[in-house]
Amino acid sequence: MTARILLTGNTCFKIANFREGLVRTLIARGFEVVVLAPTDPTREKLIAMGCRVIDLPMDRNGTAPLAELALLGRLYRVLRRERPAFVFGYTIKNNIYSGLVCRWLGIAFVPNVTGLGPAFNDAGALNRIIRLLYRLAFARARCVFFQNPEDQAIFLQAGLIAPDRSQLLPGSGVDLARFAARPLPEAGQGIVFLLVARLLWDKGVGLFADAARVMRARDPSLRFQVLGSIDRSSRSAVPLEQVQAWHKEGVIEYLGETSDVRPALEAAHCVVLPTWYREGTPRVLLEAAALGRPAITTDTPGCRDAVLDGETGYLCVPRSVEALIAALECFVSMPASARADMARRARARAEAEFDEAQVIAAYTSLLPQ
Repeated sequence: MTARILLTGNTCFKIANFREGLVRTLIARGFEVVVLAPTDPTREKLIAMGCRVIDLPMDRNGTAPLAELALLGRLYRVLRRERPAFVFGYTIKNNIYSGLVCRWLGIAFVPNVTGLGPAFNDAGALNRIIRLLYRLAFARARCVFFQNPEDQAIFLQAGLIAPDRSQLLPGSGVDLARFAARPLPEAGQGIVFLLVARLLWDKGVGLFADAARVMRARDPSLRFQVLGSIDRSSRSAVPLEQVQAWHKEGVIEYLGETSDVRPALEAAHCVVLPTWYREGTPRVLLEAAALGRPAITTDTPGCRDAVLDGETGYLCVPRSVEALIAALECFVSMPASARADMARRARARAEAEFDEAQVIAAYTSLLPQ
């Protein structure tokens, strides 16, 4: 009988795009792969890869008790029916609720902590509830994967997990062949800075626009591009009207959204992510490094693990437009040869530390051979 592995997260998109290598490896090894997540257009990509997809209606930002109990009930019914050999969990709610259900049903559970979210830093009752739920959900996890050492340390120091059942991964890793090194474009038409992210205020989209306005006033040849989706379900969403206003003003170029970020990355000289969102390790920073693109990001958990300050890019203080402008100016003032050296160091580090093969091997080592 074919062993079944179920992956669950809060979007099909994240599993299809961030876990494609793992999914293809599992299918190639003869496992049946089931994806349990809210339906979105990337469902068809997962089906084409060979997955069976089960819709999981959920409000990933909601906290209404009855709605959360209903979600827990849906997960219980699906996992009881499917009886997978393993559940691989991603994103906060799916990790917590799947962990509880797997504990009740005796299913092997492997969560990946892809970030803690804003509620984890709250000093109130919600924080205490979340920590209790993590403790209960992860108590019998086969292994808990983390994407940055700060998140791992928080869980260990709080006693939320057993020390011998946690492992640090290089984010979700990056396919080094798909994101092959590309030379930096010529700067004759102006240096291009690119932000790739869901359009949220706490991803630093507003800071990017503010910094772009200042920088372009000094040098109109500089270009600031934004690529990403409008996340209307988030309380931190930047309204589309605001993005369009920035675009009309000439502050940024809004590129819309895409299923393939490589052309935009290749056309850029530097990737910028001025986030203070509680990230795991932002995938775009790994993809940028693999392509040989320096990055400017914040000195925050996950981001600081992806960029070496002054070597593969620059780190700046979060929430500070002045700090972001200073980092942008450092990059602009560099000779082209120095930017090329920084790009080569970024690619070399991606090859040494961010290879997706390391992540896939960590998962497959847990499975029956």
